[in-house]
Amino acid sequence: MTHGTVGWVQVDTDDAEAAKRFYGELFDWTFAPDPSGGKYHLATRAGADGPHGGILDTEGDSPNRAVFVAIVSDVAAAVEQAERLGGKVVNPPTTTPTGLTFADLQDPAGNHFGVFKPPA
Repeated sequence: MTHGTVGWVQVDTDDAEAAKRFYGELFDWTFAPDPSGGKYHLATRAGADGPHGGILDTEGDSPNRAVFVAIVSDVAAAVEQAERLGGKVVNPPTTTPTGLTFADLQDPAGNHFGVFKPPA
């Protein structure tokens, strides 16, 4: 995928079952538990090769929100550029055991979004 393409959508909610029903019926998404464990449910649209987003069950520990996550070629460079442009880092670049690298950010108006680089 191309740098800057929205490649993931995440819904953080205190009622994951209701969110799965809503988005499942609205967009024909299906859900499966994240194989890594935890409170994450991977979302896949009908006919897709794999997941394109997920629902995080926050259990009320953080605000309900929907966040887009854009693909970038270099997560650290995107974070630095976002900061230069007035954005803020919510969670710094992190790499998962599978090789996915991501960071959570805020734009200058305080809107949350994320960036990620898929595993090689």
